Formats: sequence, structure tokens, C-alpha cells
Amino acid sequence: MSADTTALSFEQLSAEAHALRARLDRFRQALGRYFVKKQELIDLMTVCAVAQEPLLLVGPPGTAKSDLVLKFKDALGLKDGEYFEYMLTRFTEPGEVMGPIDVAKLREGRYLRRSQGKLPTAKLVFLDEIFKSNSAILNALLTVVNERKYYQDGQPVPVELKILFAATNEIPEHSELAALKDRFCLKAACRSVSEDHFLPLIDAGLASQSWKDLGQKPWAESHATLDDFLKANRYLAMQFGRAEGANGEEKDRHRFFPEPLLLELRRVLRTLVREDGVFISDRKIVKLYRLLRTRAWVMHGGAVEREDLRMLSYLGETRDEIDLLEDKVPKLLGL
Repeated sequence: MSADTTALSFEQLSAEAHALRARLDRFRQALGRYFVKKQELIDLMTVCAVAQEPLLLVGPPGTAKSDLVLKFKDALGLKDGEYFEYMLTRFTEPGEVMGPIDVAKLREGRYLRRSQGKLPTAKLVFLDEIFKSNSAILNALLTVVNERKYYQDGQPVPVELKILFAATNEIPEHSELAALKDRFCLKAACRSVSEDHFLPLIDAGLASQSWKDLGQKPWAESHATLDDFLKANRYLAMQFGRAEGANGEEKDRHRFFPEPLLLELRRVLRTLVREDGVFISDRKIVKLYRLLRTRAWVMHGGAVEREDLRMLSYLGETRDEIDLLEDKVPKLLGL
């Protein structure tokens, strides 16, 4: 976050909140024009980026997972070094992601990585096939995702990471991956659209390839910058922590999450746990509240509405659960 952004007060951010929302709204809708039937995923990416919560895209090859992230990055106008992407395999070395060991420093007895241009110095990170990584990478990623830090010579050092997107063709059920999977509160299916949108897919694909061949990026329209996302995150974070009243008795949920919808949220979560065995940790419930509030602000600027609860569709832990919840949650909510 830039120095001027971190110094902004709640009052300053409140005065800018409407304009921030307008820019984010133009950003997500403009980006949606360059894809076929991906607006819901772009909206979800926008919400997760504002909340600074990682998002996992799940789907077979050729369903635009990488393209969504690359165009999102371009639309933000990120500079060289602010973006890092890598496809992970079980042979990937930590140095490929976190930076190679500085041999000169190692001769002096210090264990330091040359992290410039790698994950620790990037603001937006995309990790493809994240669950194919080995235990060394998994351990490093857990620290990065959960604590926003990595280790240099045994000392914790903050990473620059603000937005994390990951992708996988499938979600393995190995127990050693459980901790990393739980860090991704939301997991969204990225599906093929050719069955229902055959001709629009051909048109959009040809246009995209032409722009690539000509070195053009018309989706980089500068509707919103990374600073806009960071300001929105700071504004909401400060709002979450503001208790009103003489004794601070009015909490965020009193103002922005109507009690009937809180009861509905609890009912749906209980149903998913009881009937479908969906794992929902305490940590995930807190993250989910923040994400729902963030979605409400991004999409319509007010308190949480029933439509916002559609986000519960993305709580699945396996591919079968993802497919099931995408169909079941809207029915449970009457949407």
C-alpha cells in the first residue's frame, strides 16, 4: 500500500467511498465485456481483491482461468515487478517462487534469498496448479497466505502481496493439503461455455487472439488502479472495527447485516454441514462475514442483501461439493 493510502483517515476515505465504488464498478463491468459468461467470476475476483482474500479457480484446461487473471492484472495497470505468476509442479524448488539463495551472502554465513521479481515483492500473485506443489513450497505458501510474511536468515519479513489468485484443474483430497485448501475460503468453478455460447465464444476468441498478435490490450482501460482496491480495503477494515454508541454496543452486524439474513446465513451453513458434510471452520466463518460485507459494498454500496448470500455457493471443498453447492445454495435461499 502506498504511503499516502496508509495515512488516509476514515473520514477521508468515507468522503471518497462513493467515487471508489464507481471506479470499481466500471472496472469489473468493463472487464466482463472481454469474456463470454464470466461476469460472475470477475465480480467474485473483484470482491476478493478488495477483501484481500485469496480465490481459487477450479476447472479443466482451456476455460480461461489464466486469461481471467492476466486481463485482471492488465486492467489494474500494474508495473513490472508488481505481478508474479508461476505454474507449480512437484519438482518446483522454493527458490523458483521465493527467490534463489544469495550465494555471496551464504559464504558469509547468512541464508538470504534474492527475492526481487519473485513472489515476496509482487502485489498480485497468480499460482497455477497450486496443489501440485511439494511440501517445501506448501509450507512457504502457508506462511505467506496466512501471515503475509516469509523468512530471511531466520527473521520474518513482510511480503508485498495484496491479491492472490490460484488455479487448479482438480482438487486433490490429500490430508497434507487440508491446511492450504482451508486458506482459500472461496473456490469457484471456471466452466466451459461452448455448449450454450458457441458462436459468441468463437467471436470473442478470434478477437482475443488478434489483439494478442497485434500487441494490443484494449481491456487495460484504467478504470481502477491497485490503490483504489487498497483504499477500499482500508475503508472497509476501518468500518468493521468501528463500534457505535456510548459503550460501543452497536457492532458492524447491527448496521450492515440485518438479523433475518444473519439467521438465514446460519441456517444455510448448518444445512450444508449437516446434509452435505461441507467443512466450514471457525476461521472460514469470520472470513465469510467479511467477504459478504465486502460484496454488499462493492455491488450495491449498502447492507448485506439476500442476493449477496449467493456467495455461499463457493464454499465447496471438493469438485463434487463445488458443483453441488452451485445448484443447492440458490434453492436454499429462494433465489
